[in-house]
Amino acid sequence: MPERDELLTEIAPTGVIRAAVNMSNAALVQLDPVTGVLTGPSAQIAIALAAELDCCLSLVRYGSAADILAAAEGNEWDVAFIAPDPSRADRLSFSPPYTTVTASFLVSDSSPLGSVGHVDVEGVRIAAAKTAAYTKQLERQVRNAILLHTENPASALDMLISSQCDAAAGLTESLSRFCEENPGFRVVEGTFSKVPQAIAVHRRCVHASTFLSDFIQQHCSAGKPSN
Repeated sequence: MPERDELLTEIAPTGVIRAAVNMSNAALVQLDPVTGVLTGPSAQIAIALAAELDCCLSLVRYGSAADILAAAEGNEWDVAFIAPDPSRADRLSFSPPYTTVTASFLVSDSSPLGSVGHVDVEGVRIAAAKTAAYTKQLERQVRNAILLHTENPASALDMLISSQCDAAAGLTESLSRFCEENPGFRVVEGTFSKVPQAIAVHRRCVHASTFLSDFIQQHCSAGKPSN
């Protein structure tokens, strides 16, 4: 295992671990409206990481995975909780997955689309956030439907609400929460993607990459947050 000083040079160059979390992913991080504290698997693991290294922690909130990726160029964070999609491997190194989330489709209650298998048919328009990991997987799967790229997950939902598409792709838990707050919509049966979630570091951080691989394996084997 790398020495602590070597690790902190890469993982906390400012003296604090700046951990990027995706606030649009309700399956992984949530804001407690009463306490203002971030909870969920990503927050829990970030706290455990800081404790392991005896270092201060700052959870840096972003509105989407795309925002996290854009911020990487500006050196705004040290570690990021994000899906290890192959399209990101040129810039980032990833730990083993610490959990997996699923993706499905949201449709209107009046839609004839009942399951994931019904969606990829000719003429069906699917809205999906262009930089989401599940969209990358969807691009590799869709053969007949029309895939419409949006700026973020919220924009995909807006297209469905305004009838500009027939289905909106998204993380199952987030879509289910949307349905609870917005009558008239439902999540189809099944999932089209299982998206692993990992801790990313910049590729130059070779010591941190090795450490995080061991850290996540030990963390998950101890029975801590994972699916």
